[in-house]
Order: sequence, then structure tokens, then C-alpha cells
Amino acid sequence: MKVNSPEELATELDRVGYLADEGVATAAFLALRMQRPLFCEGEPGTGKTSLAVSLSEALGLPLVRLQCHEGIDAAQALYEWDFPRQLLHLRALEAGREHLDVEAAEQSLFTERFLLARPLLRALKESPCVLLVDEIDRADDEFEAFLLQLLDENAVTIPEFGEIRAVQPPLVLLTSNRTREVHDALKRRCLYHWLEHPDLAREVAILRRRLPGVGERLATQVAAAVRRLRELELLKPPGIAESLDWAQALLALNRTELDAEIAARTLGAVLKYSEDLDRVRAKLDTVLA
Repeated sequence: MKVNSPEELATELDRVGYLADEGVATAAFLALRMQRPLFCEGEPGTGKTSLAVSLSEALGLPLVRLQCHEGIDAAQALYEWDFPRQLLHLRALEAGREHLDVEAAEQSLFTERFLLARPLLRALKESPCVLLVDEIDRADDEFEAFLLQLLDENAVTIPEFGEIRAVQPPLVLLTSNRTREVHDALKRRCLYHWLEHPDLAREVAILRRRLPGVGERLATQVAAAVRRLRELELLKPPGIAESLDWAQALLALNRTELDAEIAARTLGAVLKYSEDLDRVRAKLDTVLA
């Protein structure tokens, strides 16, 4: 699907339930129009991953997701060879020929038939698509360096096979929770956008859009309380996902408003550390004021 402006993209995102502000819509539109990766950074729960998922839905493109973690390497992210099938193939060649051409046999092992595509390679081969490289800050410097050719050229080089290049560049979104600084070499290849938590009105709108059964009063109370929680020195400040969980929990209990008694009973929907629970229970009246 083709979009002609940030406003049009925001409308399409709204259609699939993602309420993008002007900054997010503009950054995503420029990434799409300029065919540049978009590096989205921000606190956990600000909607970075949801943006990629929603762009996939809004644009009618498949989503390919790579979840980064410590120690991730090319075999998990790009490709690996199907060694069991290669071994069977080699045995079949040996059984079928009295004099085996070793060089030809080796070449036959490293063909697309035996190449197992992982997310990055799939995105290049199946593009147009949305490629989400999620939580790149969890990976190490070596993996960042490994990504540079893909971000620069929309291509990768497999030593035994050769270069694979996307016919049409995928829309690439990289996300980071800033648990560590990502190298400048990677950032230079991307457009950049910092995602903030939404303002009160937008968070209320998100709650009411995602949970149609939530009334205006309850949505406003939950959003206001969560905003106050984010101002406290918590180990894990709540994001939009936690706001949704809290509102959904209150709906499940048939509540139409948030009071101190029900808030104390349902804090586990919005806070995930016992230290945070203790700190908030001591200040619950202030949070709900």
C-alpha cells in the first residue's frame, strides 16, 4: 500500500489501532519514503515494537521479526546450513558414483536447497516486508557490525554461497530500550526517533480504542494513576502495555472506577517488582489523588 504523507500514514495506523503522534508518523513515513532504516529508542512500553507490528498491518506487508538477545549470532539471525540434509546428500552421491568428483560434490552442498533462512535472510528474500530487529541493545558489538552491510546495501554476503540482495528494500525498524549505548556506526545508517510515553489524552484514547468496554472515567483514572507511577523512582515504570493490563483487570472485576481498595488488590497488573509494590502501596493515596 502506498501512502503520500505522514498524515495519511497516521490515518492508516489509526485504522489498525495504533494512535501515532505527529513525530512517530513523520519518522515512519520518512523511513518508508527514503527507504532508510528507522531506529526507535525509548523506555520500555512506549510502543516501539507495536509500531512495527502496526505498520505491517496498515501497509499490508508481512512482518519478519528478529528478537535480539545476548550472544545472538549469524546462525540465529541470518542463515545456517542444513547439515543433516547435506550429509544425506553426500552419502547419496558416494553411493551412486564409483569415482566421486570431490570438488563438484562440495559445490553441490552449498546451494539454496540446503540453506536455512533465518529472519534477516527471509526479509531480504521475501521483501517487500517490515523487518523488526527488536531490542538491538541486548545484542553485542559484533552483531551490530554484522548488521551494517544489510542496513547499507539491503544485502548480505554468505561466504559459501555469495551475495543475496533484496529486489525491493524491506522497511527496517530497529528498537532499543537503551540498556546500553548502540554504536554510532549503526545509528548513522538510520533515521532516529525517541518515543516518549503518551500524554494523558492520548493514553486515554489508546485505552478506549484497545478496550472498548472501558468507560471514559475509568480510562482517565487509570491513565492518570499510571502517569503518577512513572514519576516515582520505580525499578520498572509501567508502560502502555501495563496500563492496558490494569484497565483489563478492572474490567474483569466489573469495576467502573478506580479506588484505593481495588487499586491495592490489582497493582500486580501494573507493577512487576515487589519493591515497587511496597513503595507504591505506601503512597497509594497520592497516586490516586
